[in-house]
Amino acid sequence: MEIKEEGASEEGQHFLPTAQANDTGDTQFTSIQKVSNEPQLEFILACKDLVAPVRDRKLNTVVQISVIHPEEQSLIRYSSTEIVEGTRDPLFLTGVTFPPEYPIYEETKIKLTVYDVKDKSHDTVRTSVRPEHKDSPPEVGHLTDAIRKHTTVDSESQRSFLGHASFKVGELLKSKEQLLSLSLRTSDGGKVVGTIEVSVVKMGEIEDGEADHITADVQGQKCALVYECTAPESVNGKDNLPFLNSVLKNPVYKLYRFPTADNKWMQVREQMSESILSFHIPKELISLHIKEDLCRTQELKELGELSPHWDNLRKNVLTHCDQMLNLYQDILAELSKETGSSFKSSSSKGERTLEFVPVNLHLQRMHVHSPHLKDALYDVITVGAPAAHFQGFKNGGLRKLLNKFETERRNTGYQFIYYSPENTAKAKEVLSNINQLQPLIATHADLLLNSASQHSPDSLKNSLKMLSEKTELFVHAFKDQLVRSALLALYTARPGGIFQKPPSPKSSTEESCPQDQTLPMRRQDSIPHHSDYDEEEWDRVWANVGKSLNCVIAMVDKLIERDGDSKGGNGSRSNDGEKDPSLADSSTPHPREDWYAELHPLILTLKECMGEVVSRAKQSLTFVLLQELAYSLPQCLMLTLRRDIVFSQALAGLVCGFIIKLHSSLHDPDFLRQLYTVGLIVQYEGLLSTYSDEVGMLEDMAVGISDLKNVAFKIIEAQSNEVLPVVTGRREHYVVEVKLPATMFESLPLQIKGGQLLHVHPVLFNVGINEQQTLAERFGDVSLQESINQENFELLKEYYTIFMEKMPPDYMSHFQEQNDLKGLLENLHQNIQAKKRKNVEIMWLAATICRKLNGIRFTCCKSAKDRTSMSVTLEQCSILRDEHQLQKDFFIRALDCMRREGCRIENVLKNIKCRKYAFNMLQLMAFPKFYRPPEGTYGKADT
Repeated sequence: MEIKEEGASEEGQHFLPTAQANDTGDTQFTSIQKVSNEPQLEFILACKDLVAPVRDRKLNTVVQISVIHPEEQSLIRYSSTEIVEGTRDPLFLTGVTFPPEYPIYEETKIKLTVYDVKDKSHDTVRTSVRPEHKDSPPEVGHLTDAIRKHTTVDSESQRSFLGHASFKVGELLKSKEQLLSLSLRTSDGGKVVGTIEVSVVKMGEIEDGEADHITADVQGQKCALVYECTAPESVNGKDNLPFLNSVLKNPVYKLYRFPTADNKWMQVREQMSESILSFHIPKELISLHIKEDLCRTQELKELGELSPHWDNLRKNVLTHCDQMLNLYQDILAELSKETGSSFKSSSSKGERTLEFVPVNLHLQRMHVHSPHLKDALYDVITVGAPAAHFQGFKNGGLRKLLNKFETERRNTGYQFIYYSPENTAKAKEVLSNINQLQPLIATHADLLLNSASQHSPDSLKNSLKMLSEKTELFVHAFKDQLVRSALLALYTARPGGIFQKPPSPKSSTEESCPQDQTLPMRRQDSIPHHSDYDEEEWDRVWANVGKSLNCVIAMVDKLIERDGDSKGGNGSRSNDGEKDPSLADSSTPHPREDWYAELHPLILTLKECMGEVVSRAKQSLTFVLLQELAYSLPQCLMLTLRRDIVFSQALAGLVCGFIIKLHSSLHDPDFLRQLYTVGLIVQYEGLLSTYSDEVGMLEDMAVGISDLKNVAFKIIEAQSNEVLPVVTGRREHYVVEVKLPATMFESLPLQIKGGQLLHVHPVLFNVGINEQQTLAERFGDVSLQESINQENFELLKEYYTIFMEKMPPDYMSHFQEQNDLKGLLENLHQNIQAKKRKNVEIMWLAATICRKLNGIRFTCCKSAKDRTSMSVTLEQCSILRDEHQLQKDFFIRALDCMRREGCRIENVLKNIKCRKYAFNMLQLMAFPKFYRPPEGTYGKADT
């Protein structure tokens, strides 16, 4: 039965609901054997001896691929090739890929329909010979002419049916050498109008037998289209990690074949996947913020009695904090409803309930199998620039807002005590340490008593060791002038406290600001002073913790010594040989409960001393944090909200990139050593302009990415099937716990298995490329971009220096053979200093340096959809040219092919339901040459 194709929807469907697959237990359909995480089926197409409907007409052909599912017998349009112009024997560079989830069986029928694209001058896609192609040398031959131009068919009215052929998947897989040569017939099934050849592609596998099934004449040589490539170490073994299934979702695959400089063929597979971390990480982070803010609220309530001024301020702060808590709880509740979600479209970037979720986050991966190199993977994380779109950019972004806020807070006339951002951060750190260490010390103290009750000397020693270590950390946490000054400040804020001008300031901050002394007293510029305050009291309370610990240590030593003596049967004697009267009864066995009884009062004293320190320190440091909010409540909390939003988007992308990088490099000992020795460079490529709203976006993005330096990763062994990462810590100090299955965890170096924190080093380089950047360069201000690039170059250079110092010489010699990193850095610095307009070489150099340093690459624009697509496709083709010897005449053609038929046009479709990059002709005139999409792929579209 012939199923007519007319009337099918224009856009191909890449995925069907899983319910369409045969999951009922019925065995009538035969599954295709496949490798985990790999596409189920990939094939390439070529036509021969096509018959033109009109004599002497040059054919412009495209193949439409449709699927007929066996249980439904309905035809679904799936995909199409690029158009190949001017030949009766077209070879298509774009292949066909069915991803792992697609319900395809041996009984599934594939229909191939060949069209001739007629008069494209009236088509929605307008094409012409690109200037770079006009003078292609004639010796390039048949294949060069055959694929001189490519375009996507957008209008069926401008194409005519040539012929069709069908086959079942099982027929292709069981055919000799997995190759079918099918006759193309007219719609009535009568006349033969040519043949179409279908050949299965297996990435990274060596084909058996002769590899000349389909050949093309490239520069006078036969070029086999069934690949002769070999791969001593295929990336498949590294890539097929089941763990990634729990992180990546909804993959889209595109297959290409491109000729190399020596007339062989390389296989290229694009992959684009969503990540469920888009929603998982924001939910983890918001939960953490709620927990932290609840704790802060409780601490503010426990500040004790305050004078009317400070008490009113505290009440006001608590009211606003409760409002923010309710907001965070509402957002978390809304996000929790998004079960299974893994993608936030660009059209949703301004939605309030999705503010914390990154825009359009995807892994963009290129898998190359070439005759010259081992299989290689190249990854870029694409994501919308982390920014608070719902909050808006009327007053700028975080970089500007934070600087303005801090300047005004320092110079305000409001009556509060000014603490620098560094001191505020220090207060938060000490409070966090208190909250972590106090319960740990209590636990180890109880374990010590338990060891005493069991009369176990070895256990007693071990418990004492742990107790001593944690208590010493606890004591050290308060060895800071800030705690002392905060105690005095809180004392003056109590009822009856004297609020007066302090004596001459002595801190380094005050020495740099002597003009403060001449200002009228309207706020506290430094540590308050009170004549009745006993400054030594804190020292006594603080020192008592150490003294109590020493008493515990001395008693444990005494008990163990006494135990040894009783077992030896000899009394303890003094140095002069006389029996020590204080230990006269040591030869008498002591009942076990004596150890517990003797230690218990000392442990109680330690806990009491510690509780006194905690009570005082917590209150005083909470008073410091009250000052942060005292200046301008709504503004301060809204800035915190904005920073949390931007950071959440940035962190979700970072965690996704880290996990993917870890898994692709899990068997690389040099990378793992670099990870725990130096840390990981994370390079962000920004394409935002410095004009209008995008200035605010760039200011948000710069702070969000800089804040990632406060993130560390820790690899732990997964204890169950739940392998999603967990975020711990607090604002300005986060630890992301990445879980690995036992077999993978055991292969890690001891340092990583031991829980060593793995640090990241984020850098951002931005170059605006659109028409708004042209306005900024001619009439506006580009200083923001210049300062960001210069600041981050210094960070990159600092990482490079540490990298060169800490990595072993043998590794570095191999590294320098690949490329002169020092030269690349110097070149990057020169380009940043040059202040050249739209200097995209900054991006190319930064990306190259990042890859050479084993880093993670990110590419961002406003929505990660249009400019980002131009950038990642350019990067992919540049890698094919520079690393895999892509034939130079095919650089532009490969670029156009990826932009027309590849994963990025699918990204546009899933974001705005339209296959059009959101550019117009006027905009593109301002774009750098290599960032312009092919004709016909852009037009008016919502962004």
